[in-house]
Amino acid sequence: MAVTKEQRIMNLLSMAQRARRIVSGAFAVEQALKARQAVLVLMAADASAESKKNYQILADRYKVPYLEGLDRAMLGQCLGKEYRAVAALLDEGFAKKLRELMKEP
Repeated sequence: MAVTKEQRIMNLLSMAQRARRIVSGAFAVEQALKARQAVLVLMAADASAESKKNYQILADRYKVPYLEGLDRAMLGQCLGKEYRAVAALLDEGFAKKLRELMKEP
């Protein structure tokens, strides 16, 4: 059985959660950006346009890469939450691997 791209992304984010190298939720992500701990912002593809715009601006302000992928339910599931619209990776290794996975067809 082939593992889909989404499953591989979710597995990576689950590992980051277990390693405590990811934060999720609006407040935690903003704090990580302001503290210059975030190395990548991941926005759920089905988040509101307003949220996407706000986090794109924040990511640009703090010079942090911004990606969109998964949906709120999938993002929340791999982080052990119900729904999550935004998350920030705090580890360059996880961020690099996530960027590679997102580029795959």
